[in-house]
Amino acid sequence: MSVPQTLSLPDNASLFTRLRVAHQCLQVLKDDPANPICGPLLNTCLDLNVYASLVQQFERSEEGRRLLSERPSLQGKALDLDALERLPEGTLGHGFARYFRDNKISPFETTFEIKNSIDFIGKRYRETHDLLHVLTGYATDVTGEMELQAYVLGNLGIRTAVLILLFGTFEHLKVRQSGVGLSEYLRRVRAAYHRGRASPRFLGFWFEHHWETPVATLRAQMCAPAERMN
Repeated sequence: MSVPQTLSLPDNASLFTRLRVAHQCLQVLKDDPANPICGPLLNTCLDLNVYASLVQQFERSEEGRRLLSERPSLQGKALDLDALERLPEGTLGHGFARYFRDNKISPFETTFEIKNSIDFIGKRYRETHDLLHVLTGYATDVTGEMELQAYVLGNLGIRTAVLILLFGTFEHLKVRQSGVGLSEYLRRVRAAYHRGRASPRFLGFWFEHHWETPVATLRAQMCAPAERMN
């Protein structure tokens, strides 16, 4: 399904308008999950208050205000994956570049207009998704994706993650493609949620300044210990 030309979220949109636009976004994302317009727009529709709260928190610190002012980008056009992959093995940059190579995917790109700090936070959240896979160690299979959604729900309170978890769990029950039993699946998702709650908030971190830092160092600094699997 193509994106309707009129699909946008007005400033100070009502709850009804946000839900209507979110529904339109979902109809597009059902067939085009990587859509560069509907992905960030869906997040803004459902998480406008969450992003606004995060903006207020960032504005209370010098580092946060600088992030909102400079609006750094982790989009594909801002990344040199070849240069990052040449960094020593085990560093964040090397691991991030290899993540894209190994999974045969490209970095996030969007043409969504960034009009204010709330829009920027929504874009930043989308941009950090792949980095969080590297940082947390969660896989890119169905269960790993749901673990990451649970992690960001615990860490930031992102409502979009609730929607994805509901659909992901429904799909797990329907097809059981992951090879993970329901009780194990629920245990891992619950553990990821509590790990996210116990971890420092990641969204204000300048990943761009730490490409040469070992992943293990950043994981110890930014992520609560993962629950041991028996």
